[in-house]
Formats: sequence, C-alpha cells, structure tokens
Amino acid sequence: MAEKLLRVHRLRRIYVWELPVRIYHWINVLVLLVLVVTGFYIGNPLALLSGKEASEAYTMGWFRFLHFAAAYIFFFNFVFRIYWGFVGNKYANWKQFIPTSKAFWKELKTVLKVDILQMKGDKEEREHLSIGHNALAGLTYFGTFLAFLLQCLTGFGLYASMASWWFPKLFAWVPFLLGGDILTRQIHHWTMWFFILFAAIHVYLVFYHDYVEGRGEISSMGGGWKFIEEEFFKKNKSHTPNPEA
Repeated sequence: MAEKLLRVHRLRRIYVWELPVRIYHWINVLVLLVLVVTGFYIGNPLALLSGKEASEAYTMGWFRFLHFAAAYIFFFNFVFRIYWGFVGNKYANWKQFIPTSKAFWKELKTVLKVDILQMKGDKEEREHLSIGHNALAGLTYFGTFLAFLLQCLTGFGLYASMASWWFPKLFAWVPFLLGGDILTRQIHHWTMWFFILFAAIHVYLVFYHDYVEGRGEISSMGGGWKFIEEEFFKKNKSHTPNPEA
C-alpha cells in the first residue's frame, strides 16, 4: 500500500495544438459571440428609441454592420481551418474527425460510456483514448463543421439580395434552393441555437476532462501543450486510431 501511495507518474510534455489552430479557436469564440448577440438584436430589436432617435443613433445599422463583419471573419476563418486540416500536424488532421477504423469506433464507445453514462472505464479502455481529440469529440466537431457550412450558406444567402459586393451574391441560389427567405432565415436561426447548445456542452466537457484527467486540457488551448503520463503515452502509440509520435 505504501509503495502505491509513493508511486510517482512521469509526465511527457506534448505539443498538441499548433498556434494556427489556437488562433482559429479563439477567433471563432469571439466572432460567434458577436454573431449571436447581434443576430438576436436583428431578429428581435428592442424598442427603446423613438423612430427619430433610432434613425439618428443608427442602432440597427451598427448591429447589422457588426453582424456582417463578423460573418466575413467567421467564413474565412472556417476556410482556413479546412486548409489546415490537410497541412497541420496529426492532431489537426481530418483523420481526427472522420471515422476511418474500428479503433475509432471502439474509442467512441468508451467515451460515451465514461462521459455520457458516467461509468468508470477500466484501464484497458482508457488506454484507447487519444491524446488530441477523442473519437466522440472529433466526430462532434465534424458535425459542427457541417453546421458552420450551413450557417455560412444561409447567412450569405440572405445577405445576397441586399449586398453590393460580388462575393455575397455568389450565394443568391441558396434561398431559391430552400424555398425562400423565410425558411432560410429559420434554418439560420435554428443553427444559431445549435452553436449555443454546443458551446455550453463544450465548456462543461473541457472543465470535466481537465479535472478528471489532469492533463492541462484548459491551458492547452492557450499554450498548445498537454501533459501525458509516460506509461500511457507509450501504450497509446499502439492502440489509438491515429498513433501519436
């Protein structure tokens, strides 16, 4: 018993999240916050000013400007992340997000068991968890990327009819495909609620894994480094769907 209490785990410092991934992440946090706040106001503006006062203050104009500016940043930030999924390190690679092996599905089952059902996974199961995104997180992020695409299509589709620049007009076909502006706007609004729900769950799970695993989950998105048990790291190399170097 005394030997177990005195046992010290050696930790390996691993550079997981590259600087471009971290910049992408925090830009997304900021622009999504701006898009949600301004989107709520545009969809249901507060009647705090008279018609004359509102015209002079240009309140709606500023909210629309901030919304459109954030939308452009969101779109090109998303395009950059697609590119980085091909040229970044193994933790940013698209293989982390798309099921490509039996090991991926096995890890997905383990994460569902531990995270969702709150069951204690055995040692062998824990050895299958990835150092970067686990299988459930990766698959969820892939679904989120599809939601990003949907939000960009519907947002620029709605903006196309009033835009003077050629770029938004490229999306003028979207409302026609979806049957009109009303349904396009509803889909745009529903997708916004998906992001709000995702953000709440994402923050909870980040704190949960940081507490349970103690690997620097929170600080890793600031400095890029995680701290992995040496024994786990060596076994993980041969067990994960995407072996770590």
